[in-house]
Amino acid sequence: MMYFDNASTSLLKPPGVAEAVARAINTFGGVGRGVHEASLRAGMEVFETREKLAHLFKAPDARHVVFSLNATEALNIAIEGLLKPADHVITTAASHNSVLRPLYRKRDGGVALTILPVSPDGSLGYEGFERAINEQTRMVLTTHTSNLTGEVYDLGRIAELCRKRNVLFVVDAAQSAGHLELDMAKTGIDVLIFSGHKGLFGPQGVGGLCVAEGIEIPPYLVGGTGAHSFDESHPSSMPDRLEAGTLNSHGIAGLKAGLDYIEETGFEVVAHKTSALTRRFREGVGVIEGVVLYGSAVNASDLSGIVALNVGSLDSGHVSEVLYHRYGICTRSGTHCAPLMHKALHTTEQGVVRFSFSALNTQEEIDVGIAAIRDISREAEGL
Repeated sequence: MMYFDNASTSLLKPPGVAEAVARAINTFGGVGRGVHEASLRAGMEVFETREKLAHLFKAPDARHVVFSLNATEALNIAIEGLLKPADHVITTAASHNSVLRPLYRKRDGGVALTILPVSPDGSLGYEGFERAINEQTRMVLTTHTSNLTGEVYDLGRIAELCRKRNVLFVVDAAQSAGHLELDMAKTGIDVLIFSGHKGLFGPQGVGGLCVAEGIEIPPYLVGGTGAHSFDESHPSSMPDRLEAGTLNSHGIAGLKAGLDYIEETGFEVVAHKTSALTRRFREGVGVIEGVVLYGSAVNASDLSGIVALNVGSLDSGHVSEVLYHRYGICTRSGTHCAPLMHKALHTTEQGVVRFSFSALNTQEEIDVGIAAIRDISREAEGL
């Protein structure tokens, strides 16, 4: 089986990830729930993982790294906590439903919402941000990388405008974390959302947000934290402020092992390999008659591991099914929780076949994928 569905979740993991999860299951107690070795060991693993994430994303410090169930929950924490009725928020049509649906709910509660369009090739007109910001604008929330086309958006350009207009800048980095450089301090990101089970090679069930200094988000969930038990209100200090209940320390241990792999291999090496594999596939399928590539990132210098395509007028679900049953190639077809992007691309009916790669894929697998698309295209054309 060749796994090209890493934008959903990375199946291929560094060997240490499964080992770390198994070790944690057999040795970890509750984080902050005791002074015995099992609890302290779990707490240290969680703290060290916060440190690694803070270093990777250039967050203020480990205390500003908050764990959640996934990027979706982290987005809800930020959106619910930072927006109030009469505020104005700006996002784009490239946003995932994990951004759109919480924003629609806030819109129904009195928050003004502006969704900036993307072009038919998936690109973004940055001048739209300046026109959309007004005196009520509280937040700009953008994705770093489209989960549909792999389009990479210019965070620095958006952040500069947000700083100039005193607007919060929240970034959905679920697809770019681990693939592209993210520097909160240098770029000027106020809240960065990450997913642990994609480019960071961790297991499912762990995501989070990194919060810049001076950004105060009210608790989304309240409950036990293992400390200040006699207080009626939830602790105000980070990270307890945004975490309640028992953490998934087993999953966090696996995430730490994924981060260890990235550190030991070298972030630049991992990112370059993913980009090189993506480019090889794009160039290979791009010359096949009948293949339509989506997104304007074909010639971009930074590629995030995603290639979106269709083969003639064939239904995307049919193509994905043939790829798996005939060639053992795993892809994702359909709408990818990105409805507004599909409307922009005019693919709401056909959907799109998404290939998404990681540094653990190989050139040989890429070439098999190219050959498979060539075969399917020839059949579609009756050649």
